[in-house]
Amino acid sequence: MAATGSEKQGSKAYYVTTPIYYVNDAPHLGHAYTTVAGDVLTRWHRQRGEKVWYLTGTDEHGQKIMRTAEANDVTPQEWCDKLVEEAWKPLWEHLNIANDDFIRTTQKRHTDRVQEFVQDLYDKGEIYKGGYEGPYCVGCEEYKLPGDLIEAEDGTKLCAVHKKPVEILKEENYFFKLSEYGPKLIEFYEANPGFIQPESARNEVVNFVKQGLEDLSISRSTFDWGVPVPWDDKHVIYVWIDALLNYATAVGYNENPEKFDETFPANVHLIGKDILRFHAVIWPAMLMAQGLPVPGKVVANGWLMVGGEKMSKSNLTGIKPQDLTSHFGVDAYRWYFLRAIAFGSDGSFSWEDFSARYTSELANDYGNLASRVAAMVGKYFGGELPAATADGDAEKALHEGLAKAVATADAKIGEELDFQAGILAIFEFVKQVNGYITEQEPWKVAKDDSEEGRARLATILYTAAESLRAVAVLLNPIMPETSQKLWDSLGAEASLGTLASQPVQDAATWGRLPAGATVTKGAVLFPRLEDPKKD
Repeated sequence: MAATGSEKQGSKAYYVTTPIYYVNDAPHLGHAYTTVAGDVLTRWHRQRGEKVWYLTGTDEHGQKIMRTAEANDVTPQEWCDKLVEEAWKPLWEHLNIANDDFIRTTQKRHTDRVQEFVQDLYDKGEIYKGGYEGPYCVGCEEYKLPGDLIEAEDGTKLCAVHKKPVEILKEENYFFKLSEYGPKLIEFYEANPGFIQPESARNEVVNFVKQGLEDLSISRSTFDWGVPVPWDDKHVIYVWIDALLNYATAVGYNENPEKFDETFPANVHLIGKDILRFHAVIWPAMLMAQGLPVPGKVVANGWLMVGGEKMSKSNLTGIKPQDLTSHFGVDAYRWYFLRAIAFGSDGSFSWEDFSARYTSELANDYGNLASRVAAMVGKYFGGELPAATADGDAEKALHEGLAKAVATADAKIGEELDFQAGILAIFEFVKQVNGYITEQEPWKVAKDDSEEGRARLATILYTAAESLRAVAVLLNPIMPETSQKLWDSLGAEASLGTLASQPVQDAATWGRLPAGATVTKGAVLFPRLEDPKKD
């Protein structure tokens, strides 16, 4: 049985990938949704103190790219260069995506290794020459099975994803013996039930494979924008074979053995559910054929929907992330989609829902808490964090609440990729801290000038500030800018070091923020939203 990315531990990096995205147009919310999820996941593991590698990039070959370039009167390479440098890379920088590498499938470090991989399979007898005719969707870059098509009112066969007519293609191609890997894949799925997530995606793939697999066309001969087949330059390698191999070529396949061994295979491939079969069927079969370990898991997120349709440029529902970050801010954007939508399920974006959650959860519950605590430490103790005295039942309840929040968030975000449940656990603790302040009424306790009164006030405010210290640590992978502002406001760096160096799994260790820390009321973490009609 093949080794997996979840079994190959030791010095291996925790390796996470996004899909490499088609550069036929600028990125939209759907692309950013997956990329932010990967960023939160890898930041979380980095903050556990683990070695991490996060890969994203662009898919630049194939007929769709070629036609888009022709429509814009430029070469495919010129089109790709422009989109990558002017749209894709700037967006990831704007969204604070901390990827370790950005792979482009037109780079020589990739194309040379793709040719070597395919040549090896050919030499092993895993590839043969044949002919094929069938319906092809250029948008998906995929031959379609009858069950993958829908029928228009006039009887035209349409791609179910793009709602556009398929083309009937007939060409001489080279084929990978995918059909021989059906039994091996079923055996692998049964031995590794967590390989495909969520469960609905796993069931879909298992049922598909059990119906029997056909050999896969791995070359195209009707156009030339692609990686040439090394033994036959009349063909280019099928764009999906080219694309899938980025996960290996980017980490040193056939080039840097040390890097490859300490990184490959991926622990997690994050994908959209429309490309599930490529990653859960074709990719592991390719690796098995080459004798390489398969990934730890393939996690398919759902679609972001607008009016019931998948968000994409081809459906004219694409919304630029900058349309939202200019209004709500980058951190709120990163938080919202993982908070509002269960990862793996479809979800609908709503401006009204975003506004309501921003105001209620970010501005009122979290931001207002941070402002109130800093203001009271400033007012009653001159900005110097007082020492707590004896903790009572109310304080012990917060200690327990924090321990529960940390354990839940670490398991849900770090292991299960249930970002929504992890974020909710953190914000349940935020609500608990708000409730603690409301019940303890420090503004009333402050009127008691006795030694007991001052001691009680000190305990309340220390408890609130120490709670916020933990919240800043837990939210740093999700909202790094505002978490840093809170960390600075608490004066934590002088004694505890950088925020990024704080282990998330140890955030519940109570009493880390030292008495005497300088607490300042900084800028409001989440300002009141302006009416977008006035923007």
